[in-house]
Amino acid sequence: MIFITVVMVLFINRLSKERILSPKEMVANGAVMFSVPREISPLNLIDQNQQPFTESQFIGKWTLVFFGFTHCPDICPTTLSLFNQVSERLVDTPYAVDTQFLLVSLDPTRDTPEKMKPYVEYFNTDFIGVTGEFLSIHRFAKQLNVAFQKVVTDADTGEYTVDHGGNVALINPQGYYHGFYKPPLDLDRMTLTYKSVRADNL
Repeated sequence: MIFITVVMVLFINRLSKERILSPKEMVANGAVMFSVPREISPLNLIDQNQQPFTESQFIGKWTLVFFGFTHCPDICPTTLSLFNQVSERLVDTPYAVDTQFLLVSLDPTRDTPEKMKPYVEYFNTDFIGVTGEFLSIHRFAKQLNVAFQKVVTDADTGEYTVDHGGNVALINPQGYYHGFYKPPLDLDRMTLTYKSVRADNL
């Protein structure tokens, strides 16, 4: 019993050593956290393993969410690479076990689960990629303040891309929209502000 108590004290002390930034400092480092987290409506999506993905998957986890698509030439792979680096920064911290990273496809026509699986797992095998019906994705994106639109690049062939924002949303373990990170995203700043959020929400 004494051993367990000592371990718990050391664990809490380690968490408390993380610096808690003021709201002004958070914004200066590209992070905006809401004073009152916002409720998210029920979700009905599907992950890269063809399993249902609902709002229940957020419970008990802190989730970093990015909206993109597998044909995205730049910002999407860059952001997922950043996610992997953040994940590596968290490996030796208590935050690693309850942090998850999520890519939501804005191009469900092309981004089937079979397409999403190798894409997200190329960056990290623990990453989650979800797709689904367009209206479900649109509602979710709107709730997290992510604007996007389809842009035809070749009228003859029907080729298109998807213009979208670069924000990363943060969902807390209660399943509420907790805040977001503004581009340009930076590894040091995102890690610093994420650890601050965690230390402030023990």
